[in-house]
Amino acid sequence: MSQTITFRILADLDAAGRTSLLRRAAADIAPFLDKARPIVEAVRERGDAALAEFAQAFDQSPVTADAIAATPDDFDAAFQAIDPEMIRVLAFCIDNVRRFHQAQMPKDMWWTEMHPGVLVGEKVVPIDSVACYVPRGKGSFPSVVMMTAVPAVVAGVRQAIIVTPPGPDGQVDAATLVAARLAGIERVYKCGGAQAVAAVAYGTATVPRCHKIVGPGSPWVGAAKHLLADRIDGGPPAGPSESIVLTDDTASGRVAALDLMIESEHGPDSSAWLVTPSRRVADEALAAIPGYWAEMGDWRRSFSATVLCGDQGGVVLAPDMDDAVAFVNDFAPEHLQIHAKDPMNYVGAIRNAGEILLGEHTPICLGNFTLGPNAVLPTGATALTRSPLGVHDYLKTIGLGYVTKVGYDRLAPYAKTFATYEGFDAHANAVSELRAKAFGG
Repeated sequence: MSQTITFRILADLDAAGRTSLLRRAAADIAPFLDKARPIVEAVRERGDAALAEFAQAFDQSPVTADAIAATPDDFDAAFQAIDPEMIRVLAFCIDNVRRFHQAQMPKDMWWTEMHPGVLVGEKVVPIDSVACYVPRGKGSFPSVVMMTAVPAVVAGVRQAIIVTPPGPDGQVDAATLVAARLAGIERVYKCGGAQAVAAVAYGTATVPRCHKIVGPGSPWVGAAKHLLADRIDGGPPAGPSESIVLTDDTASGRVAALDLMIESEHGPDSSAWLVTPSRRVADEALAAIPGYWAEMGDWRRSFSATVLCGDQGGVVLAPDMDDAVAFVNDFAPEHLQIHAKDPMNYVGAIRNAGEILLGEHTPICLGNFTLGPNAVLPTGATALTRSPLGVHDYLKTIGLGYVTKVGYDRLAPYAKTFATYEGFDAHANAVSELRAKAFGG
């Protein structure tokens, strides 16, 4: 490849230059809002018929209104179509993801005594219905099924479904169906884009209405979520892929470069940086990258080159590890991998990242497919405030309180004073002598 890989020296950058390294490509949904609006309205008015029309128009798929749902025969055929080794791999990876999310589950209920006769706590319950959106535009993604469907099943969602664009044969991708069944979901529907969000927001004769939708999607999906925010919870955002590979001076630049390539191949809007205080590591990585491009197909190589030779990827040389870690925390990457003699030394200093993968034997692709923790991670610096997708996204809590007469006698005077101060007469009356009279006392 003849492109020049981006190389930046942090010490040479002013504040504006350093800030420019933190920018990501953001999917601007504004141009899609007006285009998505009639799609949403058509699904609201005409349901399955509109879904079939949009499948034919947008997906070039011969789906009919009476064949929106995948059938048991479709699932069975998918298991016959997929290589048995891939089925074995899916089963292994799904089991890891299931075990992680089972360990993540909170207690069903807890109580604590605040004062004698005053008990408070929380009850944890699953959301009644959730749709998992599985994209298909750049390929098939059974990994998305795994990461969105497994925690839904573990959390105990009563109605967990999958919506995904149909292929040119009018069918759901076979690996998606296999992964869905292995994850524990049998309700899969052939619709994608804005029309899929509208279908689960309003419900159709075939597609059930859901309270929430999770999973990555195109700007069309984002626009529909925006338009339907009063009808359905759009779930955590999931934008273009991004990563930082952080190394100290003990790392191999060639190995670090291999891991830098991982997220760079997702698309031209991805971000991927190698950040190190070692000039040796930086030079080794820069020298190795062209050889790794030669081992990639044209499509993925072009994506990677666009990222690593542009403004959203490459190699960053930091003055020292403290400054490198500070840059990571400012960037708040979706994926962070640390190459170091003792990577545990740096975990305590990392505050902002979707995931932290430790060591040269924990490449990001292990986290994406086989490790167990969820790989639907906060992007676009939302790791500053958000967490990875997990069982908590499929659960909600209900506050609990139980007060005896002894506890009431202690709390009531405080509540009455508060209510009187804020001017709430009924609040104050409910904890006044009127209550004793109402009891007949």
